[in-house]
Amino acid sequence: MLKRIQTIANSSQFENTILGLILFTALIIGIEAFPQWMTPEREQLFALFHTLILVAFVAEALIKLIAAWPRPHRYFASGWNCFDFVLIVVSLLPIASDFALLGRVLRLLRVLRLINALPELRLIVETLLRSIPSMLNIAILMGILFFVYAVLGFHLFSEHDPEHWRDLSYAILTLFRVVTLEDWTDVMYTAMEMSPFYAAYFVSFVVIGTFVVVNLFIAVVINNLDEAKHAQLDKLQRPDTHEQLLKSLKSTKNSMQELERQLQKLNSNNQT
Repeated sequence: MLKRIQTIANSSQFENTILGLILFTALIIGIEAFPQWMTPEREQLFALFHTLILVAFVAEALIKLIAAWPRPHRYFASGWNCFDFVLIVVSLLPIASDFALLGRVLRLLRVLRLINALPELRLIVETLLRSIPSMLNIAILMGILFFVYAVLGFHLFSEHDPEHWRDLSYAILTLFRVVTLEDWTDVMYTAMEMSPFYAAYFVSFVVIGTFVVVNLFIAVVINNLDEAKHAQLDKLQRPDTHEQLLKSLKSTKNSMQELERQLQKLNSNNQT
């Protein structure tokens, strides 16, 4: 019975079924976002669908937990499994049914399970999480850059253009607009009414903030994506579990025994 459940949990049909349920959940949530399409009968039908989907996800978690027996903690070794388990537990709590907004948020979060269902998406998200420590240093550098340019911009342009530079907070928001290259030239031309040399302020910030610092983020992500791919390949090339090691040793032992029998048979034939 246990082996059968393990076979089901590791089968591609099981994964495809869960993927289909997640996509079906996303479809229902998308339809619910069109109020003109919703009727009382359809709301009741969709509520039934959500209940059945939740039951299916509970069954999925139980199957995976049983498949991990006698070491069920292996199920929780994956952060994605922990995320799925927390969603299920919170959805089963009475508070989820008492607050409609919380229930909708939990249903929406189920769509995030597509990340776990698709290995490529999972690799990208794991790469982003791996990149956070390196990004933190770059974010500190960018914060210093924003602060220096924001204070300088306040002193230079606050009187002429208070709409964008009236205080430090507005100056930082203006610089965020500049670094995203969204109509930043309008802000620059307004400042250039005072002096054309002020263009150097904006051009230098765009060069440093956008073409240097922002590209550092991209470089970090690409580097960590390459490392994540190599780590995934190494993981696939070596056995990770005790059972896999025992299976490999048993297979090697059987091969050695078969080779020994063939050698003994060959020696006996030569002696005769």
